[in-house]
Amino acid sequence: MKKNISACVLILLFLAPGHLHAQAFKAGAAVRILTPDPLLPLSGGIGTPKASTKKQGDLFARALVLENGDTRIAIVNVDNLGWSSILGDRSRALIKGISPQNILIGATHTHSGPDAYAFPDENGKTGADLKYLDWCTHQIAEVVNEAIQNLVPASLKIAVGNAKGQISYNYYADKLYDPRCGVIQALATTGKNAGKPIATLVNYAIHPEVIGSGQGILSPDLCGPLYERIESKTGGLALFMNGAQGGMVTADNRRENGKEANDWNECKRIGNLLADEALRIVSPAEEQKDPVLYCAAHQIKFPVEAPIMKYIMLHSPLKHEGAGVDSVSTQLNLLNIGTAQVLSIPGEALPNIGYYVKRHMHTKNPFLFGLTNDAFGYMLTKVDFNSFERYDYVSHTSLGEMTGEIYISEALKLINESPAASEK
Repeated sequence: MKKNISACVLILLFLAPGHLHAQAFKAGAAVRILTPDPLLPLSGGIGTPKASTKKQGDLFARALVLENGDTRIAIVNVDNLGWSSILGDRSRALIKGISPQNILIGATHTHSGPDAYAFPDENGKTGADLKYLDWCTHQIAEVVNEAIQNLVPASLKIAVGNAKGQISYNYYADKLYDPRCGVIQALATTGKNAGKPIATLVNYAIHPEVIGSGQGILSPDLCGPLYERIESKTGGLALFMNGAQGGMVTADNRRENGKEANDWNECKRIGNLLADEALRIVSPAEEQKDPVLYCAAHQIKFPVEAPIMKYIMLHSPLKHEGAGVDSVSTQLNLLNIGTAQVLSIPGEALPNIGYYVKRHMHTKNPFLFGLTNDAFGYMLTKVDFNSFERYDYVSHTSLGEMTGEIYISEALKLINESPAASEK
C-alpha cells in the first residue's frame, strides 16, 4: 500500500505545475513565397516604381512563433522596402491564437521589391498593385497560422557579437555603424529532430541594396543568399530582422578600384558571409532550456512635419485609420526572449539612436528590430535633423525633427516599465 502511495506522489509531483512549466517553451516556424507573378515594378523609395524584367531569388514572408505558458508571440520578416501597420493589421485580423499586439511584422528593406507604401506621384496616383498587397496580407496570416501549428517543445541559443569581414559600412561616415550581430536560434528538444534548429533569426543593421531598383531585377538582395546559407547548414528556417541602419548604413560592396559590385554574386558574397558570421557567433552559446518569454506593447504618436511625408499620407490609398495628416500613431514592442531583450523601431533609426537605446536596455544581449510594425522613413535626433548637408536627404524623408527624440523617450519608458531579460 505504501509503495502505491509513493508511486502516486511521484506521479503527482511529475504532473505538478512547476514540472509542466519546465516543458512549456515551444517554437514553430513557417515560410511563404511572396514573389509576384507576373513581376511587378520595383520600389527603392519615394518616386515612381521602376519596371522589372527578371528576378534573382524569391521574396518571402518568414515567421517564427514562440510560446511559454500563456505568452505567445510571432516575429515575421517580409522581403520588402517597408511594411506598414495598415497592411500588418489586415494580417493580424486573420491570425488565430495570438494577440494582435504580440505579432511583430518587419521589413528586410530590400530595394528590389514591389511598392508596398503605395507612393503617390505628383498627380496623387500610385503605381502600387493593391491586389498584390492584399494577397500578401493573406499569405502573412497563413504563414503565422502555420507556424502556430508547427509549435513543438524547444530550447534557445542566444548570442550577440561583432560580425567580421566586409559586410556593411556607413556611406556618410565609414565607421559610424553597429557591427554587432544578434542571433536567436530555436532548437527542437523532442522527437527525431531533437537538438536540431527549428529556426535561426539574424538581427543586423544594413541596407540590402546591392542590386537596387534601377536594374529591373526583383530580388530579396543579400537576404536571399543569407537564408539559403543558414538553411543549408542548419536544416531549420532562417529569418532576418534589420536594425538601426539609417543614415546611411549600407552593404559594403566597394571595390579597390573605387567602383561598386552591384550583382547577384555580390549579394551571395555578403549574404553568405553574414550567415557564416551569425552561425559562428551563436555556436558557442549556452542552451537555454526554459527561456522566459515576455511581450509588452505601447502606442506612440509622432507629429508629421515634413511636407513630402504629409503628401504621402494624404494621397496614398494606404491611410492610417483615424490618423490626421499632422500626426500618426504606431505600436512599439518590447520582448524578453530568454537572455535577449528586443525593441521594435517603426522606421530607419540612425546608428546613434540604436547605440543609445541598446546601452540602456536591461540585457547583455540587446536586439533592435528596425522597420517593424511600421516604416516611417528616417529617424533622427533633433541635433542631427537638418544640421549637416550630409543629412539633407534623411531629414527630407523623415517625419520631422522630433521623431527620434520621441522614440528614444518612449523606448526608455517601456524599458524601465518592463522586467529585465533573464540572466540565464
